[in-house]
Amino acid sequence: MKRLQKVLSCLMLCALLACGLSAPAAALSDVPEDFWAKEDIDRCIALKYFYAESDGSFGVGKEMSRAEFLVVLSRLFGWKPAAPARSIYEDVPEKAWYAGVVETAYHQGAITSQDGSFRPDSLITRSEAAAMLVRALGYGSIAGLIQDMPLPFQDIRSNNGYIIMAYGLGLMDGTSVTAFSPEGHVTREQAAVILMRLHDKLRSGTVSRIGVATSAEGLPGLKGYEAVGVAAAKLAYNGAPQLTSLLGADEVKAICSAVSSAGAKPLLYVSGTDYHLRENDEEKLAAVLLQAVKDGGYEGLFLDISGLTNNTQSKTLTGAARLLREGLGERLLFIAAEASSWKGVISGYDYAALGGLADRLVLRVTQRADRAGERFAAPLEPLERIYYGLSRLRGVVDANKLTLFLTSTGSDWDGETSTPVSGEDLTEYLAEQGAASHYSSRYACAYLSRGTSVIWYLNGQSIAERIQLARLFGGGHLCLSDLNHTLPEVLEAMP
Repeated sequence: MKRLQKVLSCLMLCALLACGLSAPAAALSDVPEDFWAKEDIDRCIALKYFYAESDGSFGVGKEMSRAEFLVVLSRLFGWKPAAPARSIYEDVPEKAWYAGVVETAYHQGAITSQDGSFRPDSLITRSEAAAMLVRALGYGSIAGLIQDMPLPFQDIRSNNGYIIMAYGLGLMDGTSVTAFSPEGHVTREQAAVILMRLHDKLRSGTVSRIGVATSAEGLPGLKGYEAVGVAAAKLAYNGAPQLTSLLGADEVKAICSAVSSAGAKPLLYVSGTDYHLRENDEEKLAAVLLQAVKDGGYEGLFLDISGLTNNTQSKTLTGAARLLREGLGERLLFIAAEASSWKGVISGYDYAALGGLADRLVLRVTQRADRAGERFAAPLEPLERIYYGLSRLRGVVDANKLTLFLTSTGSDWDGETSTPVSGEDLTEYLAEQGAASHYSSRYACAYLSRGTSVIWYLNGQSIAERIQLARLFGGGHLCLSDLNHTLPEVLEAMP
């Protein structure tokens, strides 16, 4: 529930701030026109995250206390201070000016109570600020899991995961190339810059959404989609790459007509695996695909080849992508690539090269099971693995090209394999008497216990959380795996 409240607060904030900002009432006496943080300070004042000092200054250089930083952070998230405030910490009097904010922030998970004290008047350290930021976003669990990820800083001894995330999301910088200065204090102007970075990331809109159509029957409304992949063929191999048709010509025509009528672009969606990608087959593969796009009258290609694990396969796919880019001309080229796995196993995708060639690099997080007691947890695109995959691509692929691939149907995992569950069946199961539906806050994924089966699926809350994380990395593009059989709740949650 806390995470849902955070996501909804962020989305409401985005909507409220979309109309623009008002100018500050008066110039601040200590903020000259050429001051490095002037723009962020002015915007923070206009948004009422900060207020000017009584003497008309901003307070440049003034170090902030823990209470002061928490108050401005709470204003950004739009958290209403509790009133009347109740004592959460032994050193936070109920009548203190910040008491209501502290109580609300505590219930939102932005701060914890490990020793019963908050130390409101202590100057906040950069390490503590990172922890508050990450926890306020609802990513405390992820921070705990990624604490062993590498950082360029050599002076980190604690709060590793929080600092990794604050830095990885672009909210805080180091004080030098190799130092973060975790015990250094945060000044008012530094806090203003941090808040505006977070503000801008949260309010950045989703630029596009795409999806895959598997049939002409049951297509949802497609208005607002940039493109739709028509799953008309899959790769086969018989001594050379070739295509096997999955849909008849009339059905393809009907899908393309529906897509075009909605203002979207129909793309030929072709799926395959590592088996279909052989060394030195770049020219043959590209030729087969280009001919299929031309024959079908498509406005581009969506190529989805899974399971690549080595450099030979990587070179073959990249070589084919170069030929496809040249051959498609102005037509669109979307390429799916599997995200790096959680523990950093090398994948067979040259992300930088593919990201440079494709109009959209669609990042797929493969499903895998984690043992949870006597059962397996097999969430779809868990938030922690999405974070890891996106963080590995920061600065490698243009964020405006990155698109998250989301499984829009359910998955019944038996411990070894996954069986797809359509949105129609899932809706029926959820309506059954005694159906037990749950939500994993760690994975940001819903699951349904039905007899001996556990069906994992993305619901509206899951989509909202993935949108937020994508925005924090500067992107926000989404791709639904099966438009025809998507859970209605997912369609409604799409921006």
